[in-house]
Amino acid sequence: MSVTRYEPFREIDRLLSMAASGTRAPLSMPMDVYRGEDGSYHVEADLPGADPDSVEVTVEHGLLTIQAGRTPHYGDSGQVIVAERPQGSFARQLSLGEGVDSENLTAGYADGVLHVTIPASPKTQARRVEVTHAAGGSRIVPGSTVEPGSTVEPGEAPAGSTGGAG
Repeated sequence: MSVTRYEPFREIDRLLSMAASGTRAPLSMPMDVYRGEDGSYHVEADLPGADPDSVEVTVEHGLLTIQAGRTPHYGDSGQVIVAERPQGSFARQLSLGEGVDSENLTAGYADGVLHVTIPASPKTQARRVEVTHAAGGSRIVPGSTVEPGSTVEPGEAPAGSTGGAG
């Protein structure tokens, strides 16, 4: 999984061009991404004040997209005296990369925090491989096959071998 790097100079240029055009800065979505002991990835995104029905998590072509929005409670009625809290919709994307099970991710939203769990693919999880020891110091002949659980006697070629000892 990879997270797009923050490039401060590009961000400054974008904000300056927005200021010149008179548009407001978009909402930010600060997040933490960490890997759990079981190998799964966890994304926690702060979405304070976001309408729970507006929170959307999608995965397409290895790209995780989080979208949400915040609308003002005052709507179009009345006179707004101060409006410092950003309103509108915003999104964040993460490239999942190899080794994750994007079919089985889960997401929950509570107290203004979205938590997405991305399990590690069973194919990429660490596993212990049993090492078997041949009895009597026998050797395996290249190109031969040894059935699991079988033993090879010293000086004997394994079943299915095509060459002699050499």
